[in-house]
Amino acid sequence: MTYRPAAEVGAGAVPPPGCPAHAGRPGPGSPARPAAQGLPLYGPDFAADPHAFYERLRRFGPIAPVELSPGVEAYLITSYSLALDVLRDTERFAKDPRGWRALGEGRIPPDCPVGPMMMYRPNALFNDGEAHARLRGVITDSLTRLDPYALSEYVERSAETLIDAFADKGEADLLSEYAAAVPLLVFNRLFGYPAEHGLRLVGTMAKLFDSGEDAAEANQELQDYMAGLIATKRERPGPDLTSWMLAHPSRLAEDELLQQLMLILAAGTEPQLNLIANALRLLLSDDRFAGELSGGSMPVQDAIDEVLWTDPPLANFGTRFARRDLELAGVRIRRGEPVLTSYAAANTDPELTSEGRLGNRAHLAWSIGAHRCPAESPARVIASVAIEKLLDRLPDVRLAVPADQLAWRPGPFHRALAALPVRFPVSTVGPV
Repeated sequence: MTYRPAAEVGAGAVPPPGCPAHAGRPGPGSPARPAAQGLPLYGPDFAADPHAFYERLRRFGPIAPVELSPGVEAYLITSYSLALDVLRDTERFAKDPRGWRALGEGRIPPDCPVGPMMMYRPNALFNDGEAHARLRGVITDSLTRLDPYALSEYVERSAETLIDAFADKGEADLLSEYAAAVPLLVFNRLFGYPAEHGLRLVGTMAKLFDSGEDAAEANQELQDYMAGLIATKRERPGPDLTSWMLAHPSRLAEDELLQQLMLILAAGTEPQLNLIANALRLLLSDDRFAGELSGGSMPVQDAIDEVLWTDPPLANFGTRFARRDLELAGVRIRRGEPVLTSYAAANTDPELTSEGRLGNRAHLAWSIGAHRCPAESPARVIASVAIEKLLDRLPDVRLAVPADQLAWRPGPFHRALAALPVRFPVSTVGPV
């Protein structure tokens, strides 16, 4: 993969300002290339201030070379208008990663840390055309059957259970003890499994996200959870997502069903917990919301919209692979090279002229086009109810450390806090 501005390809071409070639090194993909190419989207520096990195990337133009992890190269779009074009373009770009050039050439190791987010799986996210339409249809048809009022009740009950567990301690980590657990409990209920399985799922997913010594065991636990869920619903179907997907006219095979359920779980937990945690951080630290936390749902909705604009939970994704050699915004892209969209950078593109964003939902946090997130409505319900319930129960909750001392988890794709420690007077904990 080589950064090749089309206007400068040829003998005597002068690299643009900020290009790695100015430092005497070739672009990504060149023979004998150095270990690091493009701007790295990993490590603590990027996690601490990703918007500073996006500003540096904009010096290249609307699309720039990046590294997703050491040796894994890609292009990242930082322009809102170019993002719209690429995310909608199914003729030149594919979602299916099986044509990924670096993977085919053996340059992606089996233990690549970004592999799980980019490797092919037989689900709606990694397919195109008719296969995508068929698999996505099962998901969207099932999600549309959800009762939003029942969903709100599931969230409230799950939130109450979790708040009760730390309400008498006067302190909590709202990330691990609340934001990470609420979506898991809710989705366990939506899948149609008894509540005790949800509590087990919380522990399993925590071990998976930690990627420690228990990760392999946790992965097996998750496989067992899914197998047990499907077997239970085949025997005793009910008014739940699993049963609706089992009964769908598309007649998913066993592995297809498991993969769609895994996709829903993955898309509905990690991004959802980041949305809840990032919005809580904003509400507890931004002066614009000070003194208004008990004033109704409007501040919560405003905070969610603000986060979706500036710090979306999935900040850099929308991965596409060039179907052929092509030129994009003056840059030559080879067939099979990955192009990602920075939703965070596109949403804060200086070319956007909108003054106020409250109530404006034209951001790209849910993506756009054929692969736009199908669960936007339930995701907002889960986040808003979880936040409102916490603030109702803990009206005097405060951050335990200054907001600028909160740590962020490294990673190229997400915008994720490492922890959200808070304190609150036990005497002010509201009633259930």
